[in-house]
Amino acid sequence: MEPMIVTRELAKRVPSPEGELTILEGVNLEVEVGETLAVVGASGSGKSTLLSLMAGLDLPSSGQVQLAGKTLGDLDEDGRAALRADHVGFVFQSFQLLGSLTALENVMLPLELAGGAKPRDKARNILAQVGLESRLRHYPNQLSGGEQQRVAIARAFASEPDVLFADEPTGNLDRRTGEQVAELLFDMNTREGTTLVLVTHDLSLAGECGRQVELAAGRTVGGTHR
Repeated sequence: MEPMIVTRELAKRVPSPEGELTILEGVNLEVEVGETLAVVGASGSGKSTLLSLMAGLDLPSSGQVQLAGKTLGDLDEDGRAALRADHVGFVFQSFQLLGSLTALENVMLPLELAGGAKPRDKARNILAQVGLESRLRHYPNQLSGGEQQRVAIARAFASEPDVLFADEPTGNLDRRTGEQVAELLFDMNTREGTTLVLVTHDLSLAGECGRQVELAAGRTVGGTHR
């Protein structure tokens, strides 16, 4: 079985007042189907940029990314969006919920956009799985941070993605709430058999993954298996 994600000599450079700034350089990774991978490193090491490139949210300066068997550089913007819709879920540090929609509507929205059957029933079911069956009609500003992230996790898994990208998913939560959300994330991931790529500075959270890769100054400098 081919890997879910492959990066080859991946590099990202951006202009700056001082000249060209290298964010990533020569990153080679393979993420197997069903694997849980944590990308760790200090702030500014390129973690979130790597995640964006692997997900096709941004394009590299050089090198290539293969996601679900497709080379992202061969696709136009619409093609990359379609690939994400078919295969990818996201959980972000800032939750990224729509404030004008209820918890139920936030989870329903991607299901409706994808044309799935019975989006309301499916959204209700997955919100119940994350313990929010009593909060379906609440808006994000009526929910705690932990509850908002649970909605975001439900939304991410509702479309049954092959791969889930999580960028500092507990970064805006207090320690206890973060631990509860992390436990939920890994439980859902195990249940669904999803490939998980997790960006975090929290080494205890990273330790829950099967493998860790460390970035420093835009390069991979080490990796460990649990």
